[in-house]
Amino acid sequence: MPRTQKPTAGRSRRSGRRSPLASVALIAIGLLFTGGAYAMFSTGTASAATDTASQQTVSEGEKLFAANCATCHGLSAEGTGAGPSLIGVGAASVDFQVGTGRMPMQANGPQAIVKPVQFTEEQTAALAAYVASLAPGPAIPAQELLDAQGDAASGAELFRINCAMCHNVAGAGGALTEGKYAPALEGVTPQHIYEAMITGPQNMPVFNDMNISPEDKRDIITYLKYVENNPSPGGFALGSLGPVSEGLFLWIFGLGAIVALTVWITAKSN
Repeated sequence: MPRTQKPTAGRSRRSGRRSPLASVALIAIGLLFTGGAYAMFSTGTASAATDTASQQTVSEGEKLFAANCATCHGLSAEGTGAGPSLIGVGAASVDFQVGTGRMPMQANGPQAIVKPVQFTEEQTAALAAYVASLAPGPAIPAQELLDAQGDAASGAELFRINCAMCHNVAGAGGALTEGKYAPALEGVTPQHIYEAMITGPQNMPVFNDMNISPEDKRDIITYLKYVENNPSPGGFALGSLGPVSEGLFLWIFGLGAIVALTVWITAKSN
């Protein structure tokens, strides 16, 4: 009778082993689930921490507002007869007004004047966060728009078209009607220049992104900082008062000096 061949132990062990690809697949699946769970946990924790920090900042700002601003602007920033409503003005407006010392206002007048800042940067940020939480409004600009590394030539053209009639072509400022004035822009930080353009403080119009794009605002800031950091190529700038005022200066003092010299020479010869 033919003998049946029994399976050997080695062949049996080989048939019971898993494929190497199966092991790799199991490891990959395990890593995928572990990484996904960790990412979800980390994101949730970061979001919760951010929300907690934001809420704490808003709460601090609300306390500062009640103690320093509510007298004029109302307990809920709804405005009173002594101050306008701040609902919808945004964080940029608060950062500009408080960060330049214009607010709290020292005294009633045609416009708020610049004075020493009364709040720290953290307190100013808290006030801005509280007002921003009341309603949507212009936000504090991103830092990449404030580096003064844009096109100075384009910024000069935009400034002459939109700003020079009040602030002077060199940003030296100028008088307006009824005791109001356009302030000089020398020494003003890029952030406050940008915020002024998007919020329109005092008598200044609002230049939103439809009027002047963020990149164009960056170019204007670049031009102003170029003028500030570079001396006048023509020598004595006479305070950058502009061609009309400089021409008047020449007529009054230059021709006056010539007339006086002529009179003196004539009198001496006689």
